[in-house]
Amino acid sequence: MSDFIANLQENLAYAGVLMPTLLTGAWYTVKLFVVTLILSIPLGLPFALGGNCRFRLLRFLCKTYIWIFRGTPLLLQLFFFYFFIPIAFGIRFSAFTTATITFVLNYAAYFAEIYRGGINSIDKGQYEAAHSLGLSRSQTTFGIILPQTMKAVLPPVSNEAIVLIKDTALVSVMGVGELMKAANSAVNRDVNSTAYLIAAIIYLIFTFLLTLLSSYLERRFSKYDAKEEW
Repeated sequence: MSDFIANLQENLAYAGVLMPTLLTGAWYTVKLFVVTLILSIPLGLPFALGGNCRFRLLRFLCKTYIWIFRGTPLLLQLFFFYFFIPIAFGIRFSAFTTATITFVLNYAAYFAEIYRGGINSIDKGQYEAAHSLGLSRSQTTFGIILPQTMKAVLPPVSNEAIVLIKDTALVSVMGVGELMKAANSAVNRDVNSTAYLIAAIIYLIFTFLLTLLSSYLERRFSKYDAKEEW
């Protein structure tokens, strides 16, 4: 029993030594997550609208963009922007900036497809009703269709946000000092896997908080729906 207590105290002391480095890495993870979410959520909307527009060239370009970024691995896209772009065009950004650009473009494509599905799920009769009232196409889209779409796409958008917090671990291959990179460095230095356990707990805390936020937003919107039905 005394050996168990001694080992436990030793592990707790070691965890205390690791925490400053892991928390610094967690801060980079949160920064990448927040910036990606803030930029990619609105960026996906123009591509969703472009994918449904009447102009063939614009529709083709938007769908091609979505197809490329959804059809290739995120890790490959990180390598492309980090290694190929500087060699081909002589444009070099920091590892964190490159990761942010890649994540924003990748997740904007996913959000665009979510928005497009939400827009297409709206009953066509609403377009006809808006037209009979003399509303223009833009008034119909932004005043009637999109507000309903935003409520409909909230669950899949929340799910993508949870996936995003886990995908941030991929940037460790670029040397960005986020949570997974910090854990890897600690394990390689000390030959002790405790850092992985702590990193897993931190990721679980992040996803738990996002799940709570998602549930709160869904309940809030469902209350509005209930009032409208009443």
